[in-house]
Amino acid sequence: MATITCTRFTEEFQMFEELGKGAFSVVRRCVKVLSGQEYAAKIINTKKLSARDHQKLDREARICRLLKHSNIVRLHDSISEEGHHYLIFDLVTGGELFEDIVAREYYSEADASHCIQQILEAVLHCHQMGVVHRDLKPENLLLASKSKGAAVKLADFGLAIEVEGEQQAWFGFAGTPGYLSPEVLRKDPYGKAVDLWACGVILYILLVGYPPFWDEDQHRLYQQIKAGAYDFPSPEWDTVTPEAKDLINKMLTINPAKRITASEVLKHPWISHRSTVASCMHRQETVECLKKFNARRKLKVLQTVSLCFTVRKQEIIKVTEQLIEAISNGDFEKTILPEGSCPHHHPEPPHPPDRRGSCLHRLHPHHPIHRHQRHAPHRPVGGDTHLAPPRRQVADSPLPPLWITLRHHQVSQSGQAFTDSEMFLLIMGLLVYSTVDNPPPRDHGASSTFSVDNRGNRTFPSQV
Repeated sequence: MATITCTRFTEEFQMFEELGKGAFSVVRRCVKVLSGQEYAAKIINTKKLSARDHQKLDREARICRLLKHSNIVRLHDSISEEGHHYLIFDLVTGGELFEDIVAREYYSEADASHCIQQILEAVLHCHQMGVVHRDLKPENLLLASKSKGAAVKLADFGLAIEVEGEQQAWFGFAGTPGYLSPEVLRKDPYGKAVDLWACGVILYILLVGYPPFWDEDQHRLYQQIKAGAYDFPSPEWDTVTPEAKDLINKMLTINPAKRITASEVLKHPWISHRSTVASCMHRQETVECLKKFNARRKLKVLQTVSLCFTVRKQEIIKVTEQLIEAISNGDFEKTILPEGSCPHHHPEPPHPPDRRGSCLHRLHPHHPIHRHQRHAPHRPVGGDTHLAPPRRQVADSPLPPLWITLRHHQVSQSGQAFTDSEMFLLIMGLLVYSTVDNPPPRDHGASSTFSVDNRGNRTFPSQV
C-alpha cells in the first residue's frame, strides 16, 4: 500500500520573505490562503536532525501548544511533511524590545518597570504551566507591532523544559553565558528559579544599558556569576531608585531557594506601585549604553561565522554590513572572542571542545597583545588590551595570513570549500576596522593600546 504524504502546509499556506535563520531552520512570513491571515512559519529541515533533535522538536511543539498568553508568541499549528516540519506562530512585526528602546525619544525607569512586568507576566504563565524557558535574553524579547505601546512578546522555546511543580533536577547545561544562573554553572539541580536570575540580568541592563556580569574570558565571567559579583556603580546608578535596586538584589540572589519568584516580583512595589515609586526621569545615558550593547549582540553572528564557516556569499555580505554598522557605534572591540569561549547557548550535551573554540581572534587582524584587567571594588571587570593599528595601513595588511588561515580552517557541513570571492568578502569584513573612518584618538599615536570595559568604552593608558 502506498504511503500517503502530508502536504497540508504546502496546500494551505503561501510562503514569502525570510525573517530569520538557524542551523537547521528558517523562519518565513506566510499567509493562509483561505483567510489571508499572516503568520511566521518556522521551517525545520528534518532530514538533518538526529533522533535526539527530533525529540527536542517534539518537546518544543508540545510546550508551545500549552502556552496561551498575551505576552508569549503563540503557536497556531504544527505540521509535518516529508523532509520538513512547520511550526506556525504569530507574526510579530515590532522587532526586538531593546532595539525599540534606543529609538524612543523618552525612556525612564518607569518604562523599564513596565517592560519587566510584561516579561514576568509571561514567565509566570510559563511556570504555572510547568515550563521553564531557560534562555531568557534580549534576543527573545520581541514587540507585537511597531505601534507605540505594543505588547512585549516572549519567543523561542527551543531550550524550554517541562517540570513538575517545584521540581529541581539536573536538566543539562543550557542557556546563554551572560544570563546563566549560579546553580546551572555549578551543575546543581535547578528549576524555575533560573528564569528569575535571567530576568534580573535583563532588568539590570534595562536600567543602565550594560550587563551586571561581563568579561571577555568566559571562565572569569562564570566566576563572577557564581560569586554574585555585581554592584551599582556611580554615577549611572545614583539616579536609580532604591526600590529598583532592591528588586534586582532579590532576583540576583545566589541561593535559588531564597530567590524571589515570578509572582512575588509582580507584587513588588517597584512593579505594583510603578506610578508612585519608579522614577519618570529620562535616562539618556542608559539609551546610549544600550546602543553599544545592541551592536555587540548583533555581532555575535560574526563569531558564529568564524566558529563553523557554514555561511555562503549572501550571508557573508549581511554579516559585513552588520559589522560596519556596529563599528559606527564604536563597538568593534567587543567582537573579539577569546580562545575556548562561546557566546551562544550550550545545548545538551555541550559542544565538543573542538567545536567550542573560536578562531576569530586568530583571524582578526588586531590580535590581542596581552590581557589587562581592571577591578572595581567587589566586582571584577575585565577587558582585552589591543594594539590599535593606524588607519589604512596597506603595507602591513594581514590579508595574506588571513587568507592562509581561512584556507586551513574552512569547514562546512556541506563539505563545500569557500570560493575565492566568498573568502574575500569574509576577510574584508574582518579587515574593515582598519579602513573605516574610526581611528584611535590622535593624541595617543598610531599604535596606542587601549582596554575595553563592560560599558563598551575604550580606556587609554593616559586615562588610567
